Amino acid sequence: MRGQIIKRGDNTWLLRVSLGRDANGKRRVHNETFHGTKKAAGEQLTAVLHKRDRGVAVEPTKLTVDQYLDRWLADAAKGALRERTYASYEDVLRLYVRDVIGTTVLSRLTPLAIQEVYTKMRDDKLSARTIRYAHAVLSSALTQAVKWRILPHNPAAYVDLPRQTKKEMQALSPEQAGQFLEAAQTTVDCACHPKRQTPGSPPRPKGCRYSPLFGLALTGGLRPGEYLGLQWQDMDFDSGILTVRRTLVRNAKGEWSFDETKTKRSARSVPLPRTVTRALVEHRRRQAAERLEAGPDYQNNDFIFATITGKPLEVRNLVNRHFKPILKTAKLPASLRLYDLRHSCATLLLAQGEHPKIVSERLGHASVTLTLDTYSHVLPTMQQQAAERLEAVLFGGRG
Repeated sequence: MRGQIIKRGDNTWLLRVSLGRDANGKRRVHNETFHGTKKAAGEQLTAVLHKRDRGVAVEPTKLTVDQYLDRWLADAAKGALRERTYASYEDVLRLYVRDVIGTTVLSRLTPLAIQEVYTKMRDDKLSARTIRYAHAVLSSALTQAVKWRILPHNPAAYVDLPRQTKKEMQALSPEQAGQFLEAAQTTVDCACHPKRQTPGSPPRPKGCRYSPLFGLALTGGLRPGEYLGLQWQDMDFDSGILTVRRTLVRNAKGEWSFDETKTKRSARSVPLPRTVTRALVEHRRRQAAERLEAGPDYQNNDFIFATITGKPLEVRNLVNRHFKPILKTAKLPASLRLYDLRHSCATLLLAQGEHPKIVSERLGHASVTLTLDTYSHVLPTMQQQAAERLEAVLFGGRG
């Protein structure tokens, strides 16, 4: 059917195009009232037929943005995303998108309306990173609408996004790393050493009871979720090799669970320095004593790093009660983040001339290119070292 033009009044026409039949066998017809000359109506009919033949959406959907997002989350996102990613998608749409454009009919959604979502987020003092994440989620949903032939194009493709400033990465120098490790073993300012000790409580450890955790974080290059999810079955003491198999995650309610590692390459084996391995042996011995002390109150989850009752550690508590006090004891900048121990591992290795591929594998990066891009600030030093090696090999250091 090529379509019909039916006169409805002076310069008013009904354009009718058959769209075939739906999944239930019901005939679908596009009806559109057009105001103008018959020639212009014919041009509009040709445009509608062209869209139909290309498989582009012709019938304006009656779904609201809210209704569509519900469908997209259930039919497309849920099966494709990890549980925590899916939960974050739900949260970002609920918190920032639905209240602003949720009642808008999807087919009438404009770039300007989407821009208003991001403007409100900016006015609410949300970071450029958060705004860009909300855009990524919404744009992904609308891209699917185009694939499903609900929209002819993605209106989110035509908005302006705030420039994201990259957080300055900090890394410990060899001297600072030594100060940090020494402070972890000797500090009396962390939560392991309360000013008042309850009668009958276990003896206070020398330094922080989590000093093996910080030693592993600094030398292993693991992400916080990776070392918090470690279990004793992951450690081979004979070879000194630690296997990263999972990551510990928490939902909005604070409930914990295990998840897959960030990427396929993040599941990896990490050889540890002998000193760190010995510290883990002592840590396991102390943990066994704590388990006996706690008795039936101990939750045996086999965690390498846990509370004195076996519960998984929370990053916030680890930072505030232990990491920050250690930084203070070591007289290191309070601006250092827990994640900077991972950065320090990579920077220290690269600065010592370790091959970037080895460092990339240790960190569990998706590719060596990511490692080089992330730690490009170390490359000038490496290039200088390379020049000095060439000088020694080719010219005997005479230059």
